[in-house]
Amino acid sequence: MARPNLQTVEVSECWQSLCARQDLVPNSGVVAWMEGAQVALFYLPGEQEGRQLFAVDNHDPLADANVIGRGIVGHLGGSLVIASPLYKQHYRLEDGTCLEYPEQRLRVWPVRLAGDVVEIGLG
Repeated sequence: MARPNLQTVEVSECWQSLCARQDLVPNSGVVAWMEGAQVALFYLPGEQEGRQLFAVDNHDPLADANVIGRGIVGHLGGSLVIASPLYKQHYRLEDGTCLEYPEQRLRVWPVRLAGDVVEIGLG
């Protein structure tokens, strides 16, 4: 059975291995270390349209804590979001924008599955 292509729409010239597919937890977040940054990975295999794999900064700028990977995934205002576990503000997984505080945002990275390897875009 063929696996769906989970590559993001974003283009990156340089891809780096980050973890294995088996490290991902469906419909939840896991955190990986990449070049001094904590990256929260969200694997959403149940999403029928669009991307199923997202990489955002694990650092919540409002709470000043590394907790985003423990947030709750959901839909709000037509967007796929992650709710911060501390103050419950919502960040769009697509672009990192905070819905309640637009001046706050999470860094996002292009991410894809290359076989059984999760790769993150560096450039």
